[in-house]
Amino acid sequence: MSRITLLLALLLGTSLAQAEIKTSEIPYKAPDGTSLIGYYAYDDAITGKRPGVVVVHEWWGLNDYSKRRARDLAALGYSALAIDMYGDGKNTEHPADAQAFMQAALASAPAAKARFLAGLDLLKAQPQTDPNKLAAIGYCFGGKVVLDMAREGVPLAAVVSFHGVLAATSAAKPGAVKAKVLVEHGEKDTLVPMASVNTFKDEFDAAQADYRVVIQPKAKHSFSNPDADRLSHAGHGSEKGPDLGYSKVADENSWADMLALFKEVFGQ
Repeated sequence: MSRITLLLALLLGTSLAQAEIKTSEIPYKAPDGTSLIGYYAYDDAITGKRPGVVVVHEWWGLNDYSKRRARDLAALGYSALAIDMYGDGKNTEHPADAQAFMQAALASAPAAKARFLAGLDLLKAQPQTDPNKLAAIGYCFGGKVVLDMAREGVPLAAVVSFHGVLAATSAAKPGAVKAKVLVEHGEKDTLVPMASVNTFKDEFDAAQADYRVVIQPKAKHSFSNPDADRLSHAGHGSEKGPDLGYSKVADENSWADMLALFKEVFGQ
């Protein structure tokens, strides 16, 4: 190895050693007083402000998967906050509990929006976040949340739904959607059938929204979550779990689609 090559290797090694993803749990409140917990991640090797991304969890709640996605985004140079839509950071692996948590969170559309906005405000308040460059991504239940925020005209540059619930709480009105919207949907998703995809397309066409739907071949619901196969057997006793399945190809391709959208709207 030449001296120049050795020097470059040492410099690169030093640079990598200094880079570190910082994480913290940050308590915050919803307007109705509900205690929430945000999981914040950023790369401290990057100086200055950077685009901020809200991550909204699956129906399981604020678990390790949504936190991992925040860290993934931080490693790519974003300021990322996994927010809490259920309160107290609670989560579960039992479908009946998840269903109950989700129904309670969606019982009041104004309350659900207020919880999302509380998380968005927390992200904007972080010194690493550029408050003028914001996006939101969501998984399953979280996909519905971020799509509803797009429908409501929340000022986000981009919104991405991964195997999300596509049914509208309130359909988007023409001109209301400000964000560029990306929907990543599994071809074999039995929980959100293709009829829902077609209804979504009709709605967003009528709303004159800037959107794209990508169908991931052979992918089931929750295709992006490596725990999906295990969680598909999460029922107790004779009770069956939901029809879930992980797809490495769909996971990687949908993530690449998201990054391409972020490149388009943020330039990075």
